[in-house]
Amino acid sequence: MNDFQPILTKHVGQPGSATLDYYLIHEGYQAARQAIHEMTSDAVIQVVKDSGLQGRGGAGFPTGVKWSFIPRNSRKPKYLINNADESEPGTFKDRLLINHNPHQVIEGMIIASKAIDCHLAFIYIRGEFVKEARLLETALEECRANHMLGKGIFGSNFDLDILVHRGAGAYICGEETGLIESLEGKRGWPRIKPPFPAIEGYLKSPTVVNNVETLANLPHIILNGADWFRAIGASHDSPGPKLYCLSGHVKKPGVYEAPSGIELTELIYELAGGIKDDRRLKAVIPGGSSSPVLTASEIDGLKMDYPSVKAAGSMLGSAGIMVLDETTDMVQVCYNLARFYAHESCGQCTPCREGTTWLTKILRRFTQGQGRREDLDLILEVTDNIGGLIDFSLGSYGKTICPFGEAVAWPVRAFVQKFRNEFMDYLVEDAVA
Repeated sequence: MNDFQPILTKHVGQPGSATLDYYLIHEGYQAARQAIHEMTSDAVIQVVKDSGLQGRGGAGFPTGVKWSFIPRNSRKPKYLINNADESEPGTFKDRLLINHNPHQVIEGMIIASKAIDCHLAFIYIRGEFVKEARLLETALEECRANHMLGKGIFGSNFDLDILVHRGAGAYICGEETGLIESLEGKRGWPRIKPPFPAIEGYLKSPTVVNNVETLANLPHIILNGADWFRAIGASHDSPGPKLYCLSGHVKKPGVYEAPSGIELTELIYELAGGIKDDRRLKAVIPGGSSSPVLTASEIDGLKMDYPSVKAAGSMLGSAGIMVLDETTDMVQVCYNLARFYAHESCGQCTPCREGTTWLTKILRRFTQGQGRREDLDLILEVTDNIGGLIDFSLGSYGKTICPFGEAVAWPVRAFVQKFRNEFMDYLVEDAVA
């Protein structure tokens, strides 16, 4: 970590970093020009495959492999959607990239569009990100005025335009098929898969949905090569630079760029300055609120890459790391998360629609000092019926159309199993005694 220099956030905080003039001075759009003029679509896909870049939106699926699913012989138009909805609690990295270096993201979109032969791409951004949406619109206009978007970009025969679409603040639209439904002007209900978006996505046409951070990596991979990217990080299976969001009880919350696979303790105690007020660490939510909580004893030596966090019984997800100190009431945290997911459930699936409401009611009883001993087993039963048991070695047990069911079931279940004693303290018979 000592010799690592930021790549994605290198220019964050520099005056004028969001402008085209600034970006061009710092190798801006050289990679896009190279991809458009010197590389075939297959060559772009192959170098990204070779790099090992995994999607940074949460699933960690190999980006180049995802692109290769787009059928080459389809007569339908191909679409690229940049998922800038960033709705996972504890996550704020994509917003940082857009705020300080929107052209890096746009250049990544041009490269991805070349790879899948897309000529119209979209940026789907949270409605609350008003400033960021305006920055993107300004950056896109700069590109159009300089022939980097539109007809024959960079003097080639490749046409491409990018449009910004603002969502309405629905968590569920972070899921790619719910996002596509919303982009089409419909209710943001996730679709049953298959067919997958690569075959039948936006307007029933082949579609790729990539995350902001994923796309921001592409210019650097094209300029520096797959081997350069693979050399960054501690894991061959999960390479490259990674943005980690640290919040909660740390002295210096914020977004930190580090090599993938950096140890969680290094992130907390060195980069983020340690626990606020020098209290003891109690637990960490490692990948946004939908990831199962880890206790302080479970994070020693834990590398923050996709396979390592999975092996520890949680998910790296969007790398939204929430640090909880010894004063934290875990019952209240669990209740707060359950309320969020009950509010954000789209209501399409019965297990999720009804189950999240039941969980909230049960947990509310605990917070009001009216918890019952049988409620603990009832919570586990309800979470199983919503999202299945937690066993990452066997794959997903999902019982709903999209992963939202797991997103509420797994963290709630983990809180009850790992901090059962705190739930016991809320039991009504103990309170009476």
